[in-house]
Amino acid sequence: MVTRCLVVAATAVCAISAASAQAPEAAPPYPAPKTAPPIVTPGRTDADPPSDAVVLFSGKDLSHWRSEDGSPAKWIVRDNYVEVKPGAGGINTADKFGDVQLHIEWATPSIVKGEGQERGNSGVFLMGRYEVQVLDSYQNETYYHGQAGAVYKQYPPLVNASRKPGEWQSYDIIFHAPHFDEMGKVVDRARMTVLHNGVLIQNNVEVYGITYHDRAPVYLPHSPQESLALQDHGNPIRYRNIWIRRL
Repeated sequence: MVTRCLVVAATAVCAISAASAQAPEAAPPYPAPKTAPPIVTPGRTDADPPSDAVVLFSGKDLSHWRSEDGSPAKWIVRDNYVEVKPGAGGINTADKFGDVQLHIEWATPSIVKGEGQERGNSGVFLMGRYEVQVLDSYQNETYYHGQAGAVYKQYPPLVNASRKPGEWQSYDIIFHAPHFDEMGKVVDRARMTVLHNGVLIQNNVEVYGITYHDRAPVYLPHSPQESLALQDHGNPIRYRNIWIRRL
């Protein structure tokens, strides 16, 4: 009886093995890539532009920038940084962009003046519409969705990673542009991820629309690519080492 059971078991194992050998391989749930990823040479440090970046400001001039009226940018360039010239208005890139990775460094005045939103205020506007707030938020109280790193009036930063006034800070921003249908209705909202001084402060948040300061956000249809803008809010904010990658 034992011998018979062993024979039956062995026969069953052989049958299963044979069936397995004859069965076709299961198709993967996704197509295999057919092309190799392009090679990009990274910068010497994480703050330096990689080989495929567009360097928007290297410390020399504002050749990549224009004033809001289209005339040459009037901000002050010196000592490898550009400083907001209060009253001159914001500046926009001559080139236009959609989905991007942006690196930008900034510093608020070392001599503190004002409180809340009047202290070291500027802004980085993706597509000229969707703002990541620049503000001296070191021991400076204001509304939470208006402090440094906020998607203005929509999302506060996850943490306050601000350095002291006058110290250089950085934003690294991954931005995905919104998409509109043929009738101008938004079908995919913009999304943003932001690191402030290397700390994650916005985690792939969905932007509700234009970041107005005095009304609810709303989407208005626009081109798939638009200019990056920096804001003149009346404070002499400094910027340097600005580069961007198209995604």
